[in-house]
Amino acid sequence: MKTSTFVRELQFRNGALATASRVVPEEVPIAFSYGGSTHAVMMATPADLEDFAFGFSLTEAIISDRADIVSLEAVDAGDGIDLQIVLADRTAAALTTRRRHMAGPVGCGLCGIESIEQATRQVPSVDHSTFTITPAQIAEAVRLVDEGQRLNRETRAVHGAGFYVPGRGLTALREDVGRHNALDKLAGAVLKLNVDGSSGAVVVTSRLSVEMVQKAAALGSAMLVAISAPTALAIRTAEAAGMTLVGIARGEEFEIFTRPERIVAGAVANVA
Repeated sequence: MKTSTFVRELQFRNGALATASRVVPEEVPIAFSYGGSTHAVMMATPADLEDFAFGFSLTEAIISDRADIVSLEAVDAGDGIDLQIVLADRTAAALTTRRRHMAGPVGCGLCGIESIEQATRQVPSVDHSTFTITPAQIAEAVRLVDEGQRLNRETRAVHGAGFYVPGRGLTALREDVGRHNALDKLAGAVLKLNVDGSSGAVVVTSRLSVEMVQKAAALGSAMLVAISAPTALAIRTAEAAGMTLVGIARGEEFEIFTRPERIVAGAVANVA
């Protein structure tokens, strides 16, 4: 499926209407089916579907390793796509004990859950991480994500998520109409590349809501950087997980909300 399309429109400029055209992103329902049963349906950009399947499975704690997925097939379902995923036996058995259904619009990564406890679930701790980064590297990471967003340059309507490793630059970048989808796709890409999630910072072009913290922690990253501000719950969740949360990262300026000691001014950053 194509990821964008041209549409005709009317533009109001200088006090007058004029006929014009614009590129807009495509948005389709994508189902995640495990062992033949639909587990979730998300509205998303129809691209990087294998990354999406691996990343969603990881951040939803369905898998912990790429070997937990035995096979994957993207099946055309007419108006959408069905990602048919076969799990390893032990992983599949674990899923049956906690299976739930959810249908999430692009603005929400936690829709359809069955309890308040699931929405505020404890996230993996990254407190042990010795990852550090400099202010200049944070600025570089944000710049590289912005420069790498091809679909957003065309449409100005999609989010980006990148994985930045000090000294190596941007190792992966994914885009989607949903901010949480972009992060899921990034998580899948990092997992498939066999890159240690603790070796880099997750950089996103959206606000920092709690599910973004949950997903970054599931990847193993101890640093989450965004161009917008975090919610109060995201701050509390990051603090409990031992994660460094950086927001309002624009140009060479940013704000630090948790664990500032990982940002080392004027020093060479380390990865561990």
